[in-house]
Amino acid sequence: SACFGFQDQGTMIAAANPSLYNNGAACGTSYRVRCTGRTNAGVLAPCRNGEITVRIVDLCPGCGVDQLDLSQEAFSMIADPNAGRILIEYNRV
Repeated sequence: SACFGFQDQGTMIAAANPSLYNNGAACGTSYRVRCTGRTNAGVLAPCRNGEITVRIVDLCPGCGVDQLDLSQEAFSMIADPNAGRILIEYNRV
């Protein structure tokens, strides 16, 4: 990863958008993430109840300012993996 090289950081991880990443300042910070809705018509109700906490371990250069790239394990805890992309809310913890 951009933050920790090849060191294992577990499965509850995410890559930050460039603004949040801030040249690596976000490395190691934790965010509480919640699914708020769908972004495509493929999965009508992608969200699962609850929140997760993820640790920032990488940069997502293609992510917009309101986006995080969640690990598959983290994503599947809050949304149907078939959705691919979801709307989220996130806050630093």
